[in-house]
Amino acid sequence: MNRDSGTSCDFDVVVAGSGITAAVVASLLVARRVSIGARIAVVTDRFLPSDAIAESGDSGWGLRVFALGRASQVLLRHCGIWESLPSSRIFGFERMCVWAGMPSDAAEYLTFDSAALGEANLGHIVEGNALQRMSWAAVRRAGVVIIEASIAELVMSEAAVTIRLNDGRELRTPLLVAADGAGSQTRELLGIRTAGHHYHQEALVGHVRTAKPHASTASQRFLTSGPIAFLPLPDGRCSIVWSVDCKQSARLRALDTRGFGIAVTEASGGEFGDVELTTELASFPLAMHYASTYLKPRAVLLGDAAHTVHPLAGQGLNMGLMDAASLVQVLSEAGGAHAFGDNLVLRRYERWRKSENMLLATALDGLDRLFTSVNPISTRLTAFGLAALDKNLFLKLKFARRAMGLDGDLPPFLQSIDLGGANEVVLGKTAY
Repeated sequence: MNRDSGTSCDFDVVVAGSGITAAVVASLLVARRVSIGARIAVVTDRFLPSDAIAESGDSGWGLRVFALGRASQVLLRHCGIWESLPSSRIFGFERMCVWAGMPSDAAEYLTFDSAALGEANLGHIVEGNALQRMSWAAVRRAGVVIIEASIAELVMSEAAVTIRLNDGRELRTPLLVAADGAGSQTRELLGIRTAGHHYHQEALVGHVRTAKPHASTASQRFLTSGPIAFLPLPDGRCSIVWSVDCKQSARLRALDTRGFGIAVTEASGGEFGDVELTTELASFPLAMHYASTYLKPRAVLLGDAAHTVHPLAGQGLNMGLMDAASLVQVLSEAGGAHAFGDNLVLRRYERWRKSENMLLATALDGLDRLFTSVNPISTRLTAFGLAALDKNLFLKLKFARRAMGLDGDLPPFLQSIDLGGANEVVLGKTAY
């Protein structure tokens, strides 16, 4: 595959990564016809060869789930991914409820209802395994070359990046896209530093059955120890994401199923009645990090390789998908293949997404600090703020539309699309 002649390249773009964001940006480059005849490759060390979804005796949902906003849904439609997802792996939630006190204190609720916004739903809960598999199926349909290997070394030159793989092969490309996650090896090889901090917390993830129905509502209660979120699933269960400090996480993971259910019931303030854990429990550490720069000559970062945020708003994957859409947009506007690797073009992408991502990351970090404060005055002010926002219809609408991915600095090709079965949805524009 290696070519020795001067400036010739094996591929016009090489994407590094094994996750959903890597697969989406690769297939989107083809779907948006950024350059006719462009040769795209993905280098992945964890390729999933089958797009079949394993069914089990119960709902079959894995522990990893995502809450996707409308812009992400539109993007996945452009790639042919959304319509390929099994209907049993998608659930549209219609309401959202956030509170910082006991559920009996109605004044402290912040609620959103899709009907009040004129929307069929507020977003979708999507099973992660299905989304991963269908994303890679789209890569194969698009004719993208999948190279199963890891990157061992990068050699940068004015004309191209030479990628040396762990199996001895070499690839040349004018543009390398690093989408290989928070621990990005590609970012390290590019010499890009990161800043940020650990929250000294872990997120506990599992599926639970609640005595009271979830009513298609995504709920989140803020505690001084960290937020606990309930994401509704189609079989009546909820997926929980519970952020706690590492010591409390160890204690909770040591409980038996009944003990953990009691702890979740208490943490939710009894909002859902008795809670029962129905799956194993998983955990992952929480951190906020951001890359000092999103680019080097002929290389860019996107997704978790560029930024990770607190999961309290479920925005991590949505942010990565918007990175992918924005990169494809600027390459398309610049005229296609001759722009691949053009530093001025890549800087447009960096300015666009770095400002958006830093704003959201800082906001989420601030919310976590605010809601986890043990100061009783701060706690009451926070609860008051939720109630005040709930009563301000103008701000509430703006907040809801932004959270849904209907507003913001979106790529033009995401701003209008027929989502099927309803009217055309127009994103990025708000009418009051």
